[in-house]
Amino acid sequence: MKLDDPLLTAEVALVGAGPGDASLLTLAAAKLIGDCDVIVYDALVSDDVLNMAAVGAELILAGKRGGRPSTSQEDICERLIELASEGKRVVRLKGGDPFVYGRGGEEMHALAAAGIRFRIIPGITSGVAAPAMAGIPVTDRSVNATLAFLTGHEASEKSRMDWQALVEAFPVLVFYMGAKNLPNIARCLLETGLADQTPLAIIHAATTADEHTIIATLSEAASGQVTAQSPSIVVIGDVVNKRISWRD
Repeated sequence: MKLDDPLLTAEVALVGAGPGDASLLTLAAAKLIGDCDVIVYDALVSDDVLNMAAVGAELILAGKRGGRPSTSQEDICERLIELASEGKRVVRLKGGDPFVYGRGGEEMHALAAAGIRFRIIPGITSGVAAPAMAGIPVTDRSVNATLAFLTGHEASEKSRMDWQALVEAFPVLVFYMGAKNLPNIARCLLETGLADQTPLAIIHAATTADEHTIIATLSEAASGQVTAQSPSIVVIGDVVNKRISWRD
């Protein structure tokens, strides 16, 4: 089987929709989106991508946005199984990559447990795409040999993060879902001894018409002088100083 082969009856494809711009879809993703019976899509999937759906395809919103009412993961898994059991060819369309903070692993296991045939189509993850669109390399030979991708939800009282060990091991940090907790993230990092002037970039809605980038420092983020609007990727580290605003 090739990844872009037509979906079989009662098959589910877990498809990465990339950061937003339809031109950044993989060839396999574009083909399956345009040839399926139903698309179950996340809130972050752009209209440009959804407009590629086949005429007559059913579009089902299964949005999951932090801090807002959303469909439970259990319900989403059950819906995928139900649709496939009806003989539908299903595309489960997820922003970015299904397996990078996308809960694609949970859906894969649910489908496998139910005996549903499935395939996985990786997508460009926003943790790489957003900095690139802003002209920021997430790795640079003069700055870092390591890189950490993190969820902003960990900047809380119940955090599982060892912040001190984190900054000692990773000169560059890329936070998904970091908008709401940005002041807490910044304060946690300052408490480890990172300099007040450590640069950070907030990239909102990368590759869409609403995209914008804010360059600031840890101290400005900790004090609330700068805020992040969801959805945003937050990049922290000296690679921010390597930025070239190539699209402006």
